[in-house]
Amino acid sequence: MSAEAEVSDPGPATGVTWDLADLYAGTDDPQIDVDLDAALAEAERFAAAHRGGIAEISAAALAEAVDALEAIHTHATRAAVFSHLLFAADTSEQRHGALLQRVQERSTEIRNKLLFFELEWVALGEPRAEALLEDPALATRRHFLGALRRYRPHVLSEPEERILEEKANTGTRAFGRLFDEMVSAMRFRLRRGDEETELGEEETLALLYHPDREERRAASEALTEGLKANARPLTFIFNTLLQDKSVDDRLRAYPSPIAARNLANEIDGPGVESLLSACVARYPLVARYYRLKTRLLGLDQLEDYDRYAPMSVDGQLRPFDEARSIVLGAYGDFSSELADVAGQFFERRWIDAELRPGKRGGAFCASTIPDAHPYVLLNYTGNLRDVMTVAHELGHGVHQYLARERGLFEQDTPLTTAETASVFGEMLVFRRLLREESDPKVRLALLCGKLEDAFATVFRQVAMTRFEETLHEARRTEGELPLERINALWMDANRPMFEDSVHLRDDYAWWWLYIPHFVHSPFYCYAYAFGELLVLALLRRYDEEGDAFVPRYLELLRAGGSHPPEVLLARVGLDITDPGFWDGGLALLEGMVAEAEKLADATP
Repeated sequence: MSAEAEVSDPGPATGVTWDLADLYAGTDDPQIDVDLDAALAEAERFAAAHRGGIAEISAAALAEAVDALEAIHTHATRAAVFSHLLFAADTSEQRHGALLQRVQERSTEIRNKLLFFELEWVALGEPRAEALLEDPALATRRHFLGALRRYRPHVLSEPEERILEEKANTGTRAFGRLFDEMVSAMRFRLRRGDEETELGEEETLALLYHPDREERRAASEALTEGLKANARPLTFIFNTLLQDKSVDDRLRAYPSPIAARNLANEIDGPGVESLLSACVARYPLVARYYRLKTRLLGLDQLEDYDRYAPMSVDGQLRPFDEARSIVLGAYGDFSSELADVAGQFFERRWIDAELRPGKRGGAFCASTIPDAHPYVLLNYTGNLRDVMTVAHELGHGVHQYLARERGLFEQDTPLTTAETASVFGEMLVFRRLLREESDPKVRLALLCGKLEDAFATVFRQVAMTRFEETLHEARRTEGELPLERINALWMDANRPMFEDSVHLRDDYAWWWLYIPHFVHSPFYCYAYAFGELLVLALLRRYDEEGDAFVPRYLELLRAGGSHPPEVLLARVGLDITDPGFWDGGLALLEGMVAEAEKLADATP
């Protein structure tokens, strides 16, 4: 088959595109500027009414001010989300990039008009602020306002904050956009004998899950070659963003590179370190599993491109409609309400799943504004892992949809609990598939697949966090880092996880280059480990309580980010402040490995 024919073959989700009309009609919809103009005018009126007066404001007036502030941001957020979604769906379309830039610049203008409010609020003395927060008039705004005050040691003067906000459009945001455009445009040359095929990032990564080892090897080589060809500009982007964050952290007096993320996640440094350390201590579990997989695949040595090789029983592709049926069925087993909400994403075209050139890689769910709904982006290739990704992103979608009643400022959770519903959704699908399967070989394949997903969510994300820690530290102490130095840091962070169970080739040293979290959301990755282990604890509660757990879980989702994570999770009986909390989830993963070993020994 020629390269051209293969690229044009319809994928398993061809035609599954989202309808953004609930936000705007298109790039030239005049309502975009109407909303931005309205937000700017309201921001100017807000500033005229409140600038210089927050120190003397009453609790009732402060509550009204926050309501007005939220309404202003809602106008601007609708335009901002729409422009980001358009750009993600097709980064190659110049109109999309131009709209994104225009909306970012207009949003900056609006934010700078309102900046005084946050600065005056956090400047209030502690006794005065505490008295206001204790007033019943602020009961529904207490967490939002209290969370802002945590940034008191890190905010700058208003002129400085204005400059940083404006420069971000030609700094971090610009380099993030450049990264997305570069990676989305990259083509990877897959060689099969004398034939050569060009594939996009998602199609190439999907082949790492192919049953045929030669396909996996060819895909890994294509990925490496494509990354090498773009390594110099990508490395410059990384170095620039690393230095930008270093400057920002210094100006804002953050004590470490990870500190700003921890503050946003509403978790302290020792709590994060206890999570990371607990996971690193269980790295031998990863090596134990991959030694089992080496035996199951009949190999002498597991190469890095073999890590996600499926068992032979799971080589078939699943059409998108089948993924829909599997996910909604599993959600419905747990809660009809959960399935009904998730079903709307399919019925109302809130999902974009097809593969196409120019589309951003990976998957995400974007919350929008309370009077609209979230949108899900997927790159669906049809393997079982992609079915799990559908379950994962729909978990985010259901969470965000149910939390809309909390309003724009509190509908979204910190990253620490943002992965709760997504990972829970994956586990519901896995449990249903396992429950319905009687063939020991298929059960073993499902269990192995789930273990690999869990390891990627827990241990790989922890390894990536350790990489980020050393990467940021090296940039601050050594200056601009050569590519070879970053490659070495990447390998140093990943090797301990596998011990001698997986051979990491030199090619693997380049694979940090395509990971968007490092660019867009430094230190995001540990939230995945947090979420996976948290969900294992939630599932244990569900197993103990049965149907009585369901309404408590749904209330947790509806609460959004209206309280700190430890408060919300205490309502379902979990104490995440206990340093030993993580050991329970890790022990469950160890039990799954033991079950896989038992099944393997019993399966001919």
